[in-house]
Amino acid sequence: MKPITTIVPVQDKKMLKAFIHFPLDLYKDCENWVPPFEDDEFKSLGDQNPSLDFCERELYLAYQDNQIVGRVAAIINHKADKKFGEITVRFGWIDFIEDFEVAQALIKAVMVWGAKRGATHIKGPLGFTDMDREGLLVEGFERESPFTVIYNYAYYPEYLERMGFTKDADWTQRYMDFDGTLPSMYQYTDLVEKRFGVHIYRAKNIKQMIRRGREMFHVLNAAFDPLYEYTKLSEEQIENYVKQYAPVMNKDLVAFVVNDKDQLVAFLVTMPHISSGVRKAKGRIFPFGWMHILPQLNARKNHVTEGLLIGVLPEYQAKGAVLLMLKYLHENYIRLGIKRMLMNPQLEDNHKVQTLFGDYNPQPYQRRRSYVRELRAEEL
Repeated sequence: MKPITTIVPVQDKKMLKAFIHFPLDLYKDCENWVPPFEDDEFKSLGDQNPSLDFCERELYLAYQDNQIVGRVAAIINHKADKKFGEITVRFGWIDFIEDFEVAQALIKAVMVWGAKRGATHIKGPLGFTDMDREGLLVEGFERESPFTVIYNYAYYPEYLERMGFTKDADWTQRYMDFDGTLPSMYQYTDLVEKRFGVHIYRAKNIKQMIRRGREMFHVLNAAFDPLYEYTKLSEEQIENYVKQYAPVMNKDLVAFVVNDKDQLVAFLVTMPHISSGVRKAKGRIFPFGWMHILPQLNARKNHVTEGLLIGVLPEYQAKGAVLLMLKYLHENYIRLGIKRMLMNPQLEDNHKVQTLFGDYNPQPYQRRRSYVRELRAEEL
């Protein structure tokens, strides 16, 4: 007899811990899955997340015979709903065993919760903001996932499509290889600097990195504002991200472009590819996880990087800022012995960013998808 699936809201710290740890068991035999950092998950899903100033959320666990068999987060981003003129419930942090009824029960819990708050559609996987992991993996299951993105089993999209979900947006992820030769396009960097009054900013210390890191998120807000489901980060969120990430950025792997008024106009953030170390550490830096992660942070020994974020102010797009940043990083990569960059997921219909790296002949790596469907009264 098939066990009954029960959906229960997360009600205390013990259940939150179980919610965060469930994927460790679900993916324990999957070599390509990489956990997020445990501390980051507690900050995102706990009550101190700055996004809760404009978001509501509920976390659910699915049980069968007193065993956890799935999880999901239900989220309403009121800032996004106001911007896009709709009330949408998002599902995120979704994981489940290979059982269609479990997946269906989790999604139904999100739909019921959202409908009570006026939602007419359900979308996901999406987080509170664009800085969270988003998009279900639909291609590239055979490849190791960067630790900053979602990896899931192939039955996930199959189950969602059985429930009537359809594609809302795709992100393509590509990689590009570097060698000891700079492409001929870099002969124009001097012309770009003179014509548009921009140049590479070379940070000398952590204080300067933090300053530019703060400016970076303001550039991100301006550059990403027209994109899919993006809502501008608040000052509190920006300060939180700067505090969290600026101290660990490697100045040789981050490119900043400023104008002649010393204002940041573009950035490109990369870091060493540390997925295997994070997987060995099970997403925990302490007490001993750092022993697996720290060696991979050495850019001279780790020959692969991940491109995390790129942003250019709208008024400086198509004015050569990306050319300056790529040349700066390529020169550093040659010096450090870096051979490959796994690029960050990029919206399929964002043609500006899709065509930026043509001289490097980027190759497909993985593809992720956000799904959508209407909420139907007869299902609630």
